[in-house]
Amino acid sequence: MTGNPSLPDDTRWLKVEIGEVVVSKGAAEVLTTSAPVGSCVAVSLWDPISGVAGLLHFLWPDSKLNPAQAESEPAIFADTGVLMLLQRASQMGATKGRCKVRLVGGAEIPDREQADRWAKRNLLAARSVLWRSGILLDGEEVGGTKARRATLTVSNGQLSVAVEE
Repeated sequence: MTGNPSLPDDTRWLKVEIGEVVVSKGAAEVLTTSAPVGSCVAVSLWDPISGVAGLLHFLWPDSKLNPAQAESEPAIFADTGVLMLLQRASQMGATKGRCKVRLVGGAEIPDREQADRWAKRNLLAARSVLWRSGILLDGEEVGGTKARRATLTVSNGQLSVAVEE
């Protein structure tokens, strides 16, 4: 991923896989979902004072669905993944009350079985964990029927969302 004229030549792209959390303070870094976010949800976080940015791409709403998988891959679930994102960001200097947190995804992809059910559950789970953690959303680009790719610029917290065709 190169060639964006608004980014410096030394920009470092960090791909966030499904079921992964990436947190950074590197001003030359950009976090991006490696796969489009369909019924999954990407949670972006940016603290303008500390310069900490993070991106989580989770697949399922609740770790109780598969406790064994939650042990080995906590970021694949909303409840454990969001808490992991908040913890890692805090360890790097972010403060919850300053963070700009946004959601991307939760789309009802027409050719995926029960996508509408999972999309709604994923969004509800993410909002619930954030609310219980004392974080109000700064924005969302969710729903619809198209997958999206989320890209977060660490230096300024700009979240770009591209609809996948």
